[in-house]
Amino acid sequence: MTAAVDPVLFLQMGREILAAQPFSILLGTELTALKPGEVELQLSMRDELKQQNGYAHGGVLSYLADNALTFAGGTAMQVPVLTSEYKINYVRPAMGERLIARATAVSCGKTQAVCSCQVFVVRDGVEKLCALAQGTITKMPPTN
Repeated sequence: MTAAVDPVLFLQMGREILAAQPFSILLGTELTALKPGEVELQLSMRDELKQQNGYAHGGVLSYLADNALTFAGGTAMQVPVLTSEYKINYVRPAMGERLIARATAVSCGKTQAVCSCQVFVVRDGVEKLCALAQGTITKMPPTN
């Protein structure tokens, strides 16, 4: 049985972790919701994040999914983690004002969690699914 988690402090801790990621800062990623095994990350679209046709670059969608998967797995196991592997399916071009990634830990053990993520694009206030990802998140090995 795990101890109760203060939702405000948990979200604050998650934001501190995100703030320690220089690449996430560069992109402008926001952590908007967090509880054990569940996360929501958001990213405002701007021209620098688009490819030549005006869609969000696939690498941006992939980054967002990877980071969301890792937050979901890490908070489910409540230990430092790394992504072991993930797969992403792009289901529609992402053209809009904002990206939202929502991930959950589907199965969790002591050393790894299998997580799933949906990435949505928001256009004119409407969310549309643009990518699905699944990944394995593993407990970080001890450093020596």
